[in-house]
Amino acid sequence: MGGHEHQFTDEQAAAMFEPSGWEERYSSEERIWSGNPNPQLVAEVSVLTPGTALDVGCGEGGDVIWLARQGWRVTGADFSANGLARAARHAEEAGVADRIDWWQVDARTFAADGRSYDLVTTHFLHPPEGGMVEVTNRLSEAVGPGGYLLVVGHAPSEVFTHLTASQRRAMFLAEDLLTGLPEGFEVLVLEQRPRTMTRDRVTAVDDSTLLARRTT
Repeated sequence: MGGHEHQFTDEQAAAMFEPSGWEERYSSEERIWSGNPNPQLVAEVSVLTPGTALDVGCGEGGDVIWLARQGWRVTGADFSANGLARAARHAEEAGVADRIDWWQVDARTFAADGRSYDLVTTHFLHPPEGGMVEVTNRLSEAVGPGGYLLVVGHAPSEVFTHLTASQRRAMFLAEDLLTGLPEGFEVLVLEQRPRTMTRDRVTAVDDSTLLARRTT
């Protein structure tokens, strides 16, 4: 969610929380995102030894492709089939498709079902009404022993006054997620990190960033 040039109706905002809204958005030929990896992913994961990774809400695959290029074996997950198809095409173009699997799943009903990863990451998922706390709990189940969970999202800010009230309530501070983190995790990063965001102008925003390591 970002940009200053578009005022959302309540109906449009509600669609952004559901697969159908993103299926429509990803049905166009135009690329939605830059394709560059998210900066907090690069900052935290560049120092880790590559292993297996799960990126939930992967969209067009920018983070997945970056992870694969760093040597990770990655599963890109999203609730939009059109988004996953785009991501797969981009991975083929980048020459890393052989290191990536794809999984259509809604983060709000995610279940690890025995799957385990060295890194589970998600960036800028904003389920409504504080839903990111439950998502954090669900994703933590997929983190293997010694593995990492990285959750990043928009911190509440006056920058986003053009969005609807429900969209603004979906934003969170890093510490808000702690109630969703089960025992057996060591919190390594818990902060709002400043970043510049460019849409129709350059704007200062904060990324709420939680990094935790599973110790048991």
